Amino acid sequence: MKAMVGLAVRSWSVVIPLLAALVLAVSWGRDLGPAVVVLVSAALVGAVLSAVSHAEVVAHRVGEPFGSLILAVAVTIIEVGLIVTLMLSSGDKAASLARDTVFAAVMITCNGILGLSLLVAAARRRLAVFNAEGTGGALATVATLATLSLVLPTFTTSEPGPVFSASQLIFAATASLVLYGVFVMVQTVRHPGDFLPVEEGEHTEHEHDELPSNKQAFVSLSLLLVALIGVVGLAKLVSPSIESGIAAAGLPASAVGVVIALLVLLPETIAAVRAARRERVQISLNLALGSAMASIGLTIPAIALASIWIEGPLMLGLGATQMVLLALTVVVGALTVVPGRATLLQGCVHLVLFSAFVFLAVSP
Repeated sequence: MKAMVGLAVRSWSVVIPLLAALVLAVSWGRDLGPAVVVLVSAALVGAVLSAVSHAEVVAHRVGEPFGSLILAVAVTIIEVGLIVTLMLSSGDKAASLARDTVFAAVMITCNGILGLSLLVAAARRRLAVFNAEGTGGALATVATLATLSLVLPTFTTSEPGPVFSASQLIFAATASLVLYGVFVMVQTVRHPGDFLPVEEGEHTEHEHDELPSNKQAFVSLSLLLVALIGVVGLAKLVSPSIESGIAAAGLPASAVGVVIALLVLLPETIAAVRAARRERVQISLNLALGSAMASIGLTIPAIALASIWIEGPLMLGLGATQMVLLALTVVVGALTVVPGRATLLQGCVHLVLFSAFVFLAVSP
């Protein structure tokens, strides 16, 4: 069977990223009517599905943990570009956009994606088994990055409000890059075994599949990048409609960051759930925590650099409600990770935390 190789040559997975890029190019900079918004939304969904398809081809070729790392980093780099673009074009109105989007990404990945993956895996085998050493290290890194970048600005006194001074922002950016770089080295060079699946029989599912050739993997990687650019670009196109809808519904402006993060993280969500259905829980956790880590570790340095051109305050500090949710997420995550296995209960707890985050985002 050559299912994974077939993904690289399916006509829909080749055509849709190119079609999404075409829709993006034609629609960019234009006022979108209702019919065009529907078309753009359809192209967005297609780009998400094709991105997952090509990510699986690349992951099958390079193996783990490189496969999940490539998808997480690719999505995050383009997400950072979207955040910086929106902040540069929106001025003071986007002062808290980076904070809202990054915090939403952490809650979506560490509760939504992680909880859904555990729930799906535990429903199939009663227990979701994973590597506690690697997953615990990833969670500790996420907690440290989130605290340094999103919690401390609320309590520092050099500048009024939940903002960093210039030197504090440089320190947070440098620390984020260093921590993320060290984690990637540990994951891929020093201790890659800590991030490989441990479930019995998990390694045999695709071991007889023919590996994609280098050419097929390169084509899929190129189309993956095109699809991800389409996802983020199309998300930006529909963001004015999202903002208008949120304002018309009387919801807080911070909900915009939540919706953007949900759209951008769709490829990783689908990929993680599919991995969990195949009893590859560790891959799901690599995607979830790796995305959270990359979202902070790459966004904060990029924002620090972009602050040279961004006028107005850069609000990074979380409010009290958000800090409570973050602290609860870290504590519950640690209790989930330590045993190296989880049941339906742990999956449901994380999903309830994710639901609480969404509810409080729209009804603070």
